[in-house]
Amino acid sequence: MSINFSTKSKIKYGILPLFAISALPYANGQQSEDLERIEEIVITGAARTYSALSTTQSMNDQQSPITSILSTIDNLPGVNITEGDTFGFDDWSTTINLRGYQTSLSDQQVGTTIDGFPNGDSNYGGGAKANRYIDTMNSGGVEVNQGIASIDTRTTESLGGTLNFTTNAPEEEQRMRVQLVQGDFDSQRYYGRYDTGRMLNDTTRAWVSFNHNEATDWMEGSAQNERDHMAAKFVTEMDSYKLTGYYAYDDIQEDNYQRITKGEFLEDSDSDRLNGNWTNTPYINQVYRQGWSTLRENRFGYLKLDIDPSDSFNATLGLYDHQMEGRGDWIPPSIVDLVDDNGGSEYEVAGNLPVLGGSGIGAIYFINAAGEALSPAPGCESSITFPYGGAGPESDPLCYGQGAIPVQSYRHTHYQRDRTGYTADFDFTSSLAGGENVVSGGLWMEDSTRLEYRDWHKLTDARVGIEFNQTPYWIQYNRDFNRETTMWYLQDEFSVGQFTLSAGMRRFDVQNNEVDVFGVAAPESLNSKSDTLLSGGATYQTPVDGLEVFIGYSENVKPLLDLVLEREGTSAADLEAEIAENMELGLRFVSPRFNASAVYFDNEFNNRLEFFGPQIAGNIPNYTIGLAGRYDNVGGIGSNGFELAGTVELNDNWSLYASYTNTDATYIGTGLGADADAAIGIVAGNKVVATPETMWVASLDWTRDQYFAGLSTKFVGDRFMDRANAVVAEEYTVSDLYVGIDGDSISEALKSFEFRFVVNNVFDESYLGGIAAWGAWIGPPRTASFAMTVDF
Repeated sequence: MSINFSTKSKIKYGILPLFAISALPYANGQQSEDLERIEEIVITGAARTYSALSTTQSMNDQQSPITSILSTIDNLPGVNITEGDTFGFDDWSTTINLRGYQTSLSDQQVGTTIDGFPNGDSNYGGGAKANRYIDTMNSGGVEVNQGIASIDTRTTESLGGTLNFTTNAPEEEQRMRVQLVQGDFDSQRYYGRYDTGRMLNDTTRAWVSFNHNEATDWMEGSAQNERDHMAAKFVTEMDSYKLTGYYAYDDIQEDNYQRITKGEFLEDSDSDRLNGNWTNTPYINQVYRQGWSTLRENRFGYLKLDIDPSDSFNATLGLYDHQMEGRGDWIPPSIVDLVDDNGGSEYEVAGNLPVLGGSGIGAIYFINAAGEALSPAPGCESSITFPYGGAGPESDPLCYGQGAIPVQSYRHTHYQRDRTGYTADFDFTSSLAGGENVVSGGLWMEDSTRLEYRDWHKLTDARVGIEFNQTPYWIQYNRDFNRETTMWYLQDEFSVGQFTLSAGMRRFDVQNNEVDVFGVAAPESLNSKSDTLLSGGATYQTPVDGLEVFIGYSENVKPLLDLVLEREGTSAADLEAEIAENMELGLRFVSPRFNASAVYFDNEFNNRLEFFGPQIAGNIPNYTIGLAGRYDNVGGIGSNGFELAGTVELNDNWSLYASYTNTDATYIGTGLGADADAAIGIVAGNKVVATPETMWVASLDWTRDQYFAGLSTKFVGDRFMDRANAVVAEEYTVSDLYVGIDGDSISEALKSFEFRFVVNNVFDESYLGGIAAWGAWIGPPRTASFAMTVDF
């Protein structure tokens, strides 16, 4: 038997897509087809009036296949991705920063689409980030528009930039792929995918895949993180029509990480103060990691019909559906007292039907055998010093007599969302004044229903473990939200000689409705209709072969969404939609061995919405907050800076990629004066929280015959953790290493294989990662994994 090893194409082609609008898919067998497509896009797709970059194969290779797909874009200029979990298992701690715009626990300002279809918001409660829709092995790359998004982008979150996560195409030939991964922190992954190849008279290709991922947390190893993902895709091509379909089911359980303060990080940089040991003290058990959980099921699918009846006209019609349901868990250290029992047996611990709505009149910490609430011994001083600075005597079992029984809650916030939407686009090309003119237009319509309710369960026995009574003792609230979204756009693009000019407009109309299922609060409605948003730009192909100049401008909006109707203190009539103006001026150069881009950007973001809620001292979670709090417009953000990126093929074996980002992002005041700014903690001119002024990346990739390897290093400068700019998360540098071997044509049955060893954070840098509100999550440590992929 003879074995022919394939030469890895990472160096010669893998970096070129950085300046295109698509990325190199993972599979070697797919490379030749997609490389032809990518090379064509590099040439013909250059006339873009905004910065648009894509992930490359080496960026994928630097990450373990277990890792979230979000991590693959972290090396692009202007982008900073931070995740509390080393494999991206914790959505709670995931943050995205793009030129000062952020998606985090508290902000959603960066748009996300899946093969061009909307993801349905990225917030923790009713949304879903891209990692819920696409597995890393099914990725066709990520298209990143850092500031000015394409005018046809379907998202209500894109104030600055859009991330379009794409799925890869089915194979031309039949193939079965199997992958096994093992790594640190009990991580493992099983993946299988079957590609049909051409069938049905060579008109159709399809694939179906399944994978199971699991790992524990990287701190004390008590988390039970598991993900099951199934997906399928088909493409049918007939004459001037192409029909594409995709469906994904994702079921995940994640145990969360906790934010900590800068002071806590300096005391112990290896612990987020959650633990994996159950005690007989509810106050300590409130930081039991398996009680801080995220459970989600997502079902998403679309059909897209591309119609190309003539050289001058083409159209695309799309239909999509998304269903999400899930839960967010906490374990408060007491039972909420809702009913005045006049010293008798407590209603909440007796297994009665739940109390609907209302608010607590106190808290129950310990009971006797008759179910009556107990009080601590007079004058007793608590011995509890952890967590959150310690507890009072009411939480200390030593302050009660023999026979006192601790009680504790399991708080579940339930989320459900159903979305159905339609998209339509057209392009009409004609000759005009010696040039080519393209008129484009489109429509997006979506109907979304979101349900959210919160119930409280009594732990069956707080001395033993986290098992809970299935019947809740309190359903705190139950709300039903409906949102209808409409967006249309028109654009004209005219090309003559070396010049391309474009001008466009679009508009959003979002109708929100809220209903209190308990019938206590009156129904609310909120219509958010944008002004006509303008965009445009120009490109110029210079006399220097491969060198292009571009300038672009766009007006973006994030309409007021149903999220603001959640809060009882919000006066929706007084709120304005968040708006942004983004400008870019840049150069890009494309050649066979050297590619580069340089971009200057200037953004202004106004009417920033922020949530203000009651916060307990010492950063103790406010478990009973419910629907309290309000949203207010709090000024905005101004940012400007420049980005540099380039790749060079040093020879047939070595390639170097580097990028540099400099961002000056500062807060804009409310316009109501210094006193008004101070009242909400805004200091105009201060640096924006979580936004580094400087970032750079250097990545060296090597390949020879069947062997390949790469080392990438990213530097992130200082970031402020508070708007007063008094607390700094210091700069950090993280390096990732991969080494592998692959081959093909091994036998008739075994088509190809790849073995890849990946080490993330090679030098075990300790740092603070994602920042939200008052604290930050600790960045993951050094993590190693080994992946074996075989094609049959």
